[in-house]
Amino acid sequence: MSLNRQLISRGFTDLEKSSRFLDAPELKNIPEASLFGGLARSANPDLALQSLVRLLAVQPSLAEVVADGGIASEPLFRLLGASEALAEFLMRRPEHLDTVTVSPSRHPSGVSAERLRSSLLESVGADPSSGTPVASAGGKESYALLRVRYRRHLVELAIRDLCSASPVDYLPTVGKELADLAAAAVEAALAVSRAELADSFSVADIASVRLAVMGMGKCGAGELNYISDVDVIYVIEAPDLAEEQAVRIGTSLASGISRAITSSGIEPGLWEVDANLRPEGREGPLVRTLDSHLSYYARWAQSWEFQALLKARTIAGDADLGRRYEESVAPLVWNSSEREGFVDSVQAMRRRVTDNIPSHEAERQLKLGPGGLRDVEFTVQLLQLVHGKADESIRIRDTTSAIAALSAAGYIGRTDARAFDESYRYLRVLEHRIQLVNMRRTHLMPEDDASRRALAMSSQGAQSTTRPAAAALIDQWQQTKRLVRGLHENIFYRPLLNTAANLSVDEVKLTPEAARARLAALGYLDPKVAMRHIEALTSGLSRRSALQRNLLPVLLGWLADGVDPDAGLLAFRRLSEGLGQTHWYLGMLRDSKAAAERLCHILSSSRFIADLLEVSPESTKWLGNDRDLVPVGFEAQWTEIQSKMSRHPEPREAMRLIRLIRRRELLRIAIADSSGLLDQAAVGAALSATDRAAILGALHVAEGAVFANEEPLTDVVVVAMGRQGGREITYGSDADVMYVHRAYEGASESAAQGQAERIVSQLSALLQQPCSPAIQAERVLEIDADLRPEGKQGPMVRSLESFREYYRRWSLVWESQALLRALPIAGSDDLATAFTELIDPIRYPETISGQGVREIRRIKARMESERLPRGADPSRHLKLGRGGLSDVEWLVQLLQLQHAHSNDALKTTSTLAAMDAIEAAELLSASDVLTLRQSWCLSSRVRAANVIWSGKASDLLPSSRRDLEAVARWCGYGPGMGALLEEDYLRLTRRSRAIFERSFYGY
Repeated sequence: MSLNRQLISRGFTDLEKSSRFLDAPELKNIPEASLFGGLARSANPDLALQSLVRLLAVQPSLAEVVADGGIASEPLFRLLGASEALAEFLMRRPEHLDTVTVSPSRHPSGVSAERLRSSLLESVGADPSSGTPVASAGGKESYALLRVRYRRHLVELAIRDLCSASPVDYLPTVGKELADLAAAAVEAALAVSRAELADSFSVADIASVRLAVMGMGKCGAGELNYISDVDVIYVIEAPDLAEEQAVRIGTSLASGISRAITSSGIEPGLWEVDANLRPEGREGPLVRTLDSHLSYYARWAQSWEFQALLKARTIAGDADLGRRYEESVAPLVWNSSEREGFVDSVQAMRRRVTDNIPSHEAERQLKLGPGGLRDVEFTVQLLQLVHGKADESIRIRDTTSAIAALSAAGYIGRTDARAFDESYRYLRVLEHRIQLVNMRRTHLMPEDDASRRALAMSSQGAQSTTRPAAAALIDQWQQTKRLVRGLHENIFYRPLLNTAANLSVDEVKLTPEAARARLAALGYLDPKVAMRHIEALTSGLSRRSALQRNLLPVLLGWLADGVDPDAGLLAFRRLSEGLGQTHWYLGMLRDSKAAAERLCHILSSSRFIADLLEVSPESTKWLGNDRDLVPVGFEAQWTEIQSKMSRHPEPREAMRLIRLIRRRELLRIAIADSSGLLDQAAVGAALSATDRAAILGALHVAEGAVFANEEPLTDVVVVAMGRQGGREITYGSDADVMYVHRAYEGASESAAQGQAERIVSQLSALLQQPCSPAIQAERVLEIDADLRPEGKQGPMVRSLESFREYYRRWSLVWESQALLRALPIAGSDDLATAFTELIDPIRYPETISGQGVREIRRIKARMESERLPRGADPSRHLKLGRGGLSDVEWLVQLLQLQHAHSNDALKTTSTLAAMDAIEAAELLSASDVLTLRQSWCLSSRVRAANVIWSGKASDLLPSSRRDLEAVARWCGYGPGMGALLEEDYLRLTRRSRAIFERSFYGY
């Protein structure tokens, strides 16, 4: 195999350059197996080889380590293949090459902050116990000593990191030690600065100025990068000096720190010391007293400054002064979310960061771009600032620990927290490895494949022996970005945050005294009982209890927006207990404002829905996704019913499952209706489809039960009448029906009649058995066959020929009117078609006589006088009252009887569609039709609202203020507008009645 092919197989890319280095005399005594075995462990063999040759030139004895091969040389090769900058440091300072010959397992858990501090103070001749110079340390020599010692520790840490089995697991240790190392460097630089000031100020004055250096950002959080600006704030205190003199000395000390760490010299600077997070930024004084800081934060600070202070930690200087600074700013930090517009301002800041990324960098950003580190950090910090005011368990500076705490407290779901944590660690490891190469402050993914392959290799654990491709790295990075961005958008823009941010600490903590006062203020009628519900929901140490404690302060306000918050809270408790430890329920309420608000609105405004949710709590999941609230069509329901019947042929069990499907779909429609996702016509159509599916299923079950014991003799068709036939029912509607049958050829008519009667009797009984007798809100499907020929006196079911004979000989005009709403919904299609052909000439006659019109008017007048319940106010009865449903429907039906024969648009079972046709044909004026339509729709809506609110059907407009308020809310009116609903209803029905009397009676 040629040399080039060998090099390619071993991960080399710059073949010409590496071939020249392989011929270097420094390598002549190193066995090839040892050399290439070591290079195989390096992320970038080309870089490792050239750095090794250069190191051997200044330290030939290193060849013995390389020649030994194996574990002894692993630290060296891993470092040389990952960091050219640290290799150059060892070339400049070969006396520190011992760092690469010591096992990296020597300090697997990191070096303590105190040890690092002592080491760097000693390097500049300062006393580790006090931090004060023991000699006249200062000048560039001290700077070099500090920087060399710093880089020695950095090499030791980098080797442990690069040789770790799992870099993502070792990441927090790396970040903490880097932050501690930076803090130690600042401490040593402060000692150097004090020594240098001796030429400008008296020793006593210098000693009088207490200076605390507050680490901010990643340094303060204990999660620093390999190379990064170190953000600081300087606090001074000098009670024995004039403030002007103290500020001069403090400013000189702070400037000296930066100079010792950053200025040019024989050993390059370490990193920038950035004090721009101080009050007033670059325009403000470099140092301030504690009181000056607090005065600024109280009067002038912006929201982002409190977000920055979340990370503040004393890293150098006077520990007591730093502690007092931390304690003083903490309340400001944790109460900052109560500032007006706080959440919006944090979200806007994140958007600005993204918008300001240079276009040529946007796709390569690990830190600032969408799906980058900032998405994780901003999300975590916002959750901490909003919820941390009342929950001390999440007051944590570093991101990985904060994610764990937020998850433990229930603010982030466990799955999301795990994904966030893993993604954040992975992105930080990539960032670290990119920065290690040249020790440059960068967050950009390399563009060339060679660098990407090296990055992929160096970010793997030391135990991995495979060399991944650049494409695999990019694929994993892109997947991570998509995952982080999705989590960020779902959590960072969680609407619940704005509401939670506006609550006070007492309101969030739900202390008994504060909670009772708030409950009373919100409108709960029995705060003591409400407190018992709250205590039952929030007591204990379980994750469920923690989530309830997080949610309830917000939910209590939303429940109070309903008509009956006390009932709503009780229903919420029952629902929560019914769902037990179900993982998705509370997480959905936490993550989806729409779901949480919808649930609160429902529970405090609808006994009907609340009771159904209690027995079907899993349906709560629909609240979080509008797609789940789309009504299931008839065909889909019928397919499901057929599947259930095929698996459960026993009639009782089959019917139980059919009723459960109907109950489920009633609940789905009601929730969609309450959420404003359906208009009135869609609600009626959906409810009618659900009833139709249930009736068709019941017919098949009844036929199966009858045919199990006797030969089939006849087909049966169920014909919907009234509002059921018009597909305009509400939640309280019965099923008005007629039954028609047709005997099979050769079958006895009397035997077929008897079989048909048994089928329809069975059908009615099956439908009227509730799934759960104890559930008050469950409405069984009542079958009403009173509109059949001869009414209650006539047979329940007739043959087609019997119908034909009856209508030919005995039919009355009101029966023709009733047939206007007739619509076959279950049974034989052929028989349904035949029945429709039979009744069409009857309900759409060529003419209707004057006597027929007078008879219709007579029957309507009789209904008004006899059927209106005794004592009922005619102006408030929704169905039979003045201008109500009956008035509108009878007028529409009279016009259909008179004109449908010559106008096909009037041949419809729908009242609303018929009104459209009446307007188009100019049988009534557009304004009259509009009034009739509005009156009919409002009456129908109020009728539905009565059921939704109380769980019971009522045909009266409520007179109770509370009931009227509840009904008004359902009808789309705002809070406190029950009286307006009443006014609108009475006005509309008065106008509707006037139109009815003029057009129906001819007044």
